[in-house]
Amino acid sequence: MAIQWFPGHMHLTRKAIGERIKEIDVVIEMLDARLPGSSANPMLAELIKGKPALKILSKQDLADPSRTALWLAHYNALPGVSALGLDTSNTSPAKALIDACRQLAPNRGGMVKPMRVLICGIPNVGKSTLINTLKGKRAAKTGDEAGVTKQELRIALEDDFYLYDTPGVLWPRIIVEQSGYNLAASGAIGVNAFDQEVVALELLNYLIPHYPQALAERYKIDNIPGHTDETLLEVIGRQRGAIQSGGRVNTTKAAHLVIHDFRAAAMGRITLETPEQFALWLAEGKKADAERAVRKEATVKPKKTRPKSSV
Repeated sequence: MAIQWFPGHMHLTRKAIGERIKEIDVVIEMLDARLPGSSANPMLAELIKGKPALKILSKQDLADPSRTALWLAHYNALPGVSALGLDTSNTSPAKALIDACRQLAPNRGGMVKPMRVLICGIPNVGKSTLINTLKGKRAAKTGDEAGVTKQELRIALEDDFYLYDTPGVLWPRIIVEQSGYNLAASGAIGVNAFDQEVVALELLNYLIPHYPQALAERYKIDNIPGHTDETLLEVIGRQRGAIQSGGRVNTTKAAHLVIHDFRAAAMGRITLETPEQFALWLAEGKKADAERAVRKEATVKPKKTRPKSSV
């Protein structure tokens, strides 16, 4: 099952970013530290056209610190890119992004050439929370759901430093299947666009081999590696009281509980991908997408042309 979510306002945001980028000095892309590869927007790479980029791994207080270090090293090794890990509720580290932007564009600054920075990211990644932390007041709306910001905002962080905030935006088609599940689990995709039970099962399928101790401690269940995603969801449902008539487990409710626990870090600090894992998923996604394009091309019938009449 491929998860896709691209509401109408995201088309407008894509167009607005394309127009604004011409006068921007640095582009900040906020990534979810729990899924840095899946939350990186491939559409943005086409739009920024070689502009210096600052990758901010937000919500790092919810993510696995050892994996955050791997992702920071991965992005800092890229040309023209710097990366920071931030907990957006903490004022001091958040302000570090101003210095990072000035290092990426050292020739900008002062009232004659003020720094112009565009901040982008997927929905619900924490952009508005970061901006409010930087400003020290409620400059942007925040909310625990995808798509709260609906229009561009310009905010002066310093006399010569302007930050342009854009609505959260995904991309028209997610070719990495695992990214769709991870984005849904994180809260970046509207709840009506996916099946919670499917997402919870995919989440458990990843956590069983990679974070068995976290699952055992949260749900007080022994022998986590001996479970499949389906049997574990069943046990969690019974353990958490998600029971319906006839004594059956309400798997929809159990799935909601699992997703909520992940988002709230009730299982502990978890990251759903490493740079190596995401590179493999991306390669597989590109291969499958190319094969899909070939099949689609093969099914397109050539248009019939009427023979020319002789005079």
